[in-house]
Amino acid sequence: MKKSFIPEGYKSVLGLYETQTAIGTIHTIFEQKLSDALNLKRVSAPLIVDPNTGLNDDLNGVERPVSFDIKFSGTDAVVVHSLAKWKRMALDRYGFKPGEGLYTDMNAIRRDEDLDNLHSVYVDQWDWEKVITREQRTFDFLKETVRSIVKAMYDTQSELIKIFPKLTPAIKSTDVTFITSQELEDMYPDFTPKQREDAFLKDHPTTFIMQIGGKLKSGQKHDGRAPDYDDWALNGDILFYDDVLEIAYEVSSMGIRVDAESLDRQLNEAGANDRRKYPFHKALLNNELPLTIGGGIGQSRLCMLLLKKAHIGEVQSSIWDEETKKVFIDAGVVLL
Repeated sequence: MKKSFIPEGYKSVLGLYETQTAIGTIHTIFEQKLSDALNLKRVSAPLIVDPNTGLNDDLNGVERPVSFDIKFSGTDAVVVHSLAKWKRMALDRYGFKPGEGLYTDMNAIRRDEDLDNLHSVYVDQWDWEKVITREQRTFDFLKETVRSIVKAMYDTQSELIKIFPKLTPAIKSTDVTFITSQELEDMYPDFTPKQREDAFLKDHPTTFIMQIGGKLKSGQKHDGRAPDYDDWALNGDILFYDDVLEIAYEVSSMGIRVDAESLDRQLNEAGANDRRKYPFHKALLNNELPLTIGGGIGQSRLCMLLLKKAHIGEVQSSIWDEETKKVFIDAGVVLL
């Protein structure tokens, strides 16, 4: 397991109460800019789903969802890992048309998550999804969408600094560098995926790493992706280089979603053909759901970045191990 740390000499730019105000400010500004940029409407979202629908995000396929029984219905429920699949069903049920989309506040529990500077068992995201046409299932459309999201983040930062002038820019530019995970492996064949990201983003501080989920030439994956939401050929991560921690970190995972053909191929490749029995997967394989693009944008991650924080525990309240608590106490940093 990775460890939490506080960089030597670190001091939060904003105090505790300023931080709480700034978090609310980021939420207000960014939600409006994201919805304007992508033509999204806010909707309510579930915290729990029926495990028999296949709607929960299986992440890497090994994470255990939090589950419980419901007394009066006699059924079981699981806490979501994310809303990657639910959103697509919602777009269909609510009658959204091409060019229209939704976003929501997604709260999840990932009980098997590592606890370090960037990871918590509590996950908060802006989950968004948008209906597209068959002709928009292209790299060009994916890149255009990525640039729109990065600009919304950059413009949020600009307004935030006007309100809190002690802050300095964390996102240096809206110029996005696009690179595939295979190109990254070819550049740094002896590095781990995380080491590749850190090395590349030192010189390219705003980067979108494309094509994540399938095996690379080395036989390894850059990172895991469930086979039943992103098309592994048309997806990626938005990463920024963080000056506080001196590392690259992901703020958003997103992509053009699977159609019937790519879902069939990826279920076979992942050895996940048992999922074909679920209503969600049957509908997709029968071309009964709209084509979409979507993703999740980490709320705490974006707040960390823009507020120049060293640990996610400074911008969200969760449960931490004793070692992490000691790290904060020794550094004199407030853990929420």
